[in-house]
Amino acid sequence: MRTWLACGLVMLAMTLSPAAHAEKRVALVVGNNDYRYVPKLQKAVNDARTMGDTLKQLGFSVMVAENLNRQQFSQTLLAFDNAVEPGDTAFFFYAGHGFEIAGQNFLLPTDVPAATEGQEELVRDASILADRVIERLQNKKARTSILVFDACRNNPFERSGTRAVAGAGGLAPMTQLPEGVFSVFSAGPRQTALDRLSNDDANPNSVFTRTFAKELTQPGVNLVQVAQRTRRVVSELAETVRHKQIPVYFDQMVDDVFLNGAKAPVAADKPAEPQQKLAALPPVSAPRIPPANETLNAPIAMFSRHNGGWTVTFSIADPTLGISWRMGDAGDYRETGFMDVLDPRTRKRMPNPSIQLPADAPAGTIQVRYVDAGGEMQGPFPIRFEPEAALVRDQRKILDMTATSWLSFREFNGLLVYYTHLMSYRCAIREVRIGIDTAVPDKVLNMPSCDMKDPIAIPSNATPYLKLPPSTQFISVELTYRDGSVSEIKSFRR
Repeated sequence: MRTWLACGLVMLAMTLSPAAHAEKRVALVVGNNDYRYVPKLQKAVNDARTMGDTLKQLGFSVMVAENLNRQQFSQTLLAFDNAVEPGDTAFFFYAGHGFEIAGQNFLLPTDVPAATEGQEELVRDASILADRVIERLQNKKARTSILVFDACRNNPFERSGTRAVAGAGGLAPMTQLPEGVFSVFSAGPRQTALDRLSNDDANPNSVFTRTFAKELTQPGVNLVQVAQRTRRVVSELAETVRHKQIPVYFDQMVDDVFLNGAKAPVAADKPAEPQQKLAALPPVSAPRIPPANETLNAPIAMFSRHNGGWTVTFSIADPTLGISWRMGDAGDYRETGFMDVLDPRTRKRMPNPSIQLPADAPAGTIQVRYVDAGGEMQGPFPIRFEPEAALVRDQRKILDMTATSWLSFREFNGLLVYYTHLMSYRCAIREVRIGIDTAVPDKVLNMPSCDMKDPIAIPSNATPYLKLPPSTQFISVELTYRDGSVSEIKSFRR
């Protein structure tokens, strides 16, 4: 299997990286059945193969990957990155175990450990964060990103006689999507997806995938209609066996997206209006000619604050043989080192894209340079580091991705509602307002001030909960962020 995967990565890079780039359709489908430490699955690989065949019919260049461990999953995503270019339509399909931790969805490789209660970090470290797949496609400037997850199964960590990692099965909703992203889940929040309708159901695919693949090939149907039709059919099939499974989709598309031809216009006496520009471009179009000044791809950086300080991760579009950096305009450059992963573009060890800065690192400019695939030094490129602004951006992003964890109810000598999560990321928040049994947040929650030296820590004298009347049914929450923007009002029920 590893030989096949390595060949697949190289062939994908060769076939999907033409010198004269035409905006195209690129897809990665992943199916994981053969888990080593958690229950195996039966149909995930079949689902990936079916989706691969379906997408090929729709003009996609497709890579199908099966039974990936953590390292293979990372290498496969890297090859997918390399295949996607600005303006492309990118399609990612995953069938296998998925798991939610604190509002974040993780895709489980085949070597994920059999974690127990309190070992959530093991799962995080060994898995693929679904939101990161979206970020990677955004960084590649894909015009349209379509993500489909047939991973809403039971908690894979449940074991008789042990307490499992906290989770009720299913995945969390992805409501904070960037523009140009469309995601589909095989079941709604906290629901589980059916592999089959009965023991006599001989269909090789799950109930969702068999339906979705069929609807996807219907001519003249846009993505929203595909998702709606799939939801109706799957929910009706599930009802026949008294199971609740309602696929959900989250749409941040600007234009209609048709993967199998747009609906034919209806004849009319009045002059036809100009045809709407579609988000999904046909598989073949005129080659893109880069501007004369588009010769270098300057790195961008993502800053993440943790208890030990800062992690700065550089994103470089070009294949690289080495990365070095220094703080400021003077002093020696330091190499970032290498990872135990091969870059299929260079067939050499991949440079480590991350560096660490101390918690008290002052504002300044990071100078980054890299050696390209031809052995030429590129840069240095200046990247500005502003600790306070970087902290606010990082915590705002975390809050957006973990909105389902803002509040939690507890029964302890009465009814309590904890807002520990909001307190941990308070540096991005100007004000928190809540409403008790009302959809209008009309009360202000007092939050400690931001401590730049230890921003995540909750002060010992802070009280991260409220006592509520026992009759309370729900609480509404609205955040005002440091930049003055206001969140959607979220509701939390007991």
